[in-house]
Amino acid sequence: MVEEALRSLDRTTLRERALVAIRSAIVSGRYQPGEHLGEVEIATRLSISRGTVREALRHLQQEGLVAPGARGMLRVRSLSAEEVRELFRVREALEGLAVAELVASPKRPDAVAELNGAVDKLDDASVDLAERLEADLAFHALLCELSGNSMLLDTWRHLEGPIRVVVMSTNSEQRSVPMSAAHHRPIIEAIECGDAEAAVAVLKEHMAAAVECLTAAG
Repeated sequence: MVEEALRSLDRTTLRERALVAIRSAIVSGRYQPGEHLGEVEIATRLSISRGTVREALRHLQQEGLVAPGARGMLRVRSLSAEEVRELFRVREALEGLAVAELVASPKRPDAVAELNGAVDKLDDASVDLAERLEADLAFHALLCELSGNSMLLDTWRHLEGPIRVVVMSTNSEQRSVPMSAAHHRPIIEAIECGDAEAAVAVLKEHMAAAVECLTAAG
């Protein structure tokens, strides 16, 4: 029984290793949108079994980073300009709700302080796009978390994978602009003022700017 438990733990560890490695390769742009993910090639490179790679790829499919391709092969997900707009309309709806609930919350002052701390990390983020993206997503996840609506946060989490793919794969030289601290501070300031309608309007402007950059011809 102990040996069986250890084997199970080893499989879990290998699956996590594969998951982290493939996810990192996708979000860093090493694997491009639309590129097929060959189980044999990945298994050989990571020195693990094809079955372990297959499990990792299925998990990444649930995250929205991977999608079915030709002949049943999985590929890095690719979004059209219209799909990017749809993705950000959903983001806007979710985060708009988060903003409105934050404005109405008695914990708003504490939430504002936490959001200011998160946006400071965007100022400190290195010029590396991947790190800036993580700091940006952390801010928006915190925005949803502080709303106190757990279902909202869970739903938002399903969008993270596609957002990462879109940002890392776009050719727009301006893609990092909406991820700057300067583009996030007005959201916090509007929440602090306590005007839900104005705060949601600021958030919509933020999302519109992001879509414009991410769908611009590179």
